[in-house]
Amino acid sequence: METAISVENISKHFTDKKRGLVKAVDELSFHCRAGTIFGLLGLNGAGKTTTLRLLATMLWPTSGTARIAGFDIVKQPDKVKANIGFLTGSTGLYLRLTPREIITYFGKLAGMDTASLKQRGDRLIDLLDMGEFADRRIDKLSTGQKQKTSIARTMIHNPPVLILDEPTSGLDVLTSRAIIKLVRNAKDEGKCVIFSTHMMHEAATLCDEIAVIDKGRLQTQGTLTQFREQYGKENLDDIFVAILENGGGR
Repeated sequence: METAISVENISKHFTDKKRGLVKAVDELSFHCRAGTIFGLLGLNGAGKTTTLRLLATMLWPTSGTARIAGFDIVKQPDKVKANIGFLTGSTGLYLRLTPREIITYFGKLAGMDTASLKQRGDRLIDLLDMGEFADRRIDKLSTGQKQKTSIARTMIHNPPVLILDEPTSGLDVLTSRAIIKLVRNAKDEGKCVIFSTHMMHEAATLCDEIAVIDKGRLQTQGTLTQFREQYGKENLDDIFVAILENGGGR
């Protein structure tokens, strides 16, 4: 399978008045293949969201770079944006529009023709079980319904790479299941999915490969099977703690 995301020694440093130089991401490198789900795990403040925002070209790296779908995030940010769907916790929705209107609006922004947009939009509404509220205003929807709308907005242009930052955080079981089902469907369609989560059971059941980062640096990367063999533990929660305690075994 081809490499869809290649991250090469990427760093992002900030200057804080109290802490001085903060290395939010520090010479991070990893690779993700098409047709796979790549889990990105770490404690709060480990650098996960900063990493994903760098890949989505929302932040400019201090050094290093990455290629997504063959395009460089520094030299070709517009091409990168056209080939990704990015979901983050700060994704905003227009409260006076309906989910269907938002999906249509972002599809048109992506240059989709009317027929393709309607077909793709209807499919996402069906896959996410949004039919009951697709024509209600956003300000009348629940948290889960809004998150489904955000997911559909992220995926409407059918990008080859999805970057999802804690897509199921704070959601009920049924909404989470619908989103997980859509992520699996994206993998089956040959997409590359980066999936950041604090839910270890999600990572264990979903991800083909997992990377653990701490203090902006990669601790380890591998499959759950490899981790189980290396650490002698079955549960990903226990493996995760062992990785952090052992510095990734380095």
